[in-house]
Amino acid sequence: MTGRAGNPRVGILMGSESDLSVMESAFRILDDFEVPYEVRILSAHRSPDETARYADSAGQRGVQVLIAGAGWAAHLAGVVASRTTLPVIGVPIDSSPLQGMDALLATVQMPPGIPVATMCIGRGGALNAALFALQILALNDRTLDGKLKAYRARMTEEVLGDRNSKLAEYLANRKQEGTA
Repeated sequence: MTGRAGNPRVGILMGSESDLSVMESAFRILDDFEVPYEVRILSAHRSPDETARYADSAGQRGVQVLIAGAGWAAHLAGVVASRTTLPVIGVPIDSSPLQGMDALLATVQMPPGIPVATMCIGRGGALNAALFALQILALNDRTLDGKLKAYRARMTEEVLGDRNSKLAEYLANRKQEGTA
């Protein structure tokens, strides 16, 4: 399934359909930046042959970065990384009784020689994975680099402008309530 028109530059894998609500954060960021991506549900354990075929062929389809979100034992990112030299970004999903700690450890503890960039657990990790993928792509794409810089500038404006003025208003109201 392709998430955006055009040749996919990012491949997003999920270990299960239940990971969709977390990985949606990555879709939104890539959509906002107008970067084509494809999405697949593949499992390191339940569909190992299909997962290997996907990883082996991703670069031939134009995919430049892979994002793999998985919970529980979370071997998806590592299995994919073992089959390709494309950058792989792992997103631990908080779907197990251990609330994603097992997925985090399985994703981050890769053996030397097979790197996986690992993000934080859950939705924030999926969002950061998409942003990190964009940063990798922006190394050779000035337009994308400009969009990332504009995105960061908007974040700065939000913190320095609107949020601080709301804080000042809150503190002023608090002070008035204390003296009334």
